Amino acid sequence: MDQSAKAAGRDGLGRFCFWLHMAVLAFIAGGWALPWHGVLLVYLIFLPLVIGQWRINRDACVLNNAENWLRHRRWRAPETNAEEGAWLRTLLRRVSGLALSKRQMDLVIYFSMGSFWAVALVRFLRS
Repeated sequence: MDQSAKAAGRDGLGRFCFWLHMAVLAFIAGGWALPWHGVLLVYLIFLPLVIGQWRINRDACVLNNAENWLRHRRWRAPETNAEEGAWLRTLLRRVSGLALSKRQMDLVIYFSMGSFWAVALVRFLRS
């Protein structure tokens, strides 16, 4: 079964976790552009917390861990959850066919998040 077929075949929990990840991704990618001073402050705190939790959690997202816990009653399940520690990389591969290495994806993610955070900081300080 190809990756797009697997993505389309998510169960209810899988769909919920996927869309929750998408909402977080949308906030990370676009939160810097929101016009509210308070939201910018939340954004400036949120991005470093996300990165910190990845670093502490061996590059896995707590959302994937929560899904693992609900499904398997354990925090880690990389043998059954291909997205653990690679959610955005697997999404990119499914959507575009582009298969980046972990190192390449990390460079894209950390550069993007650093840039978003810097723009948000400038906007926050000017508002």
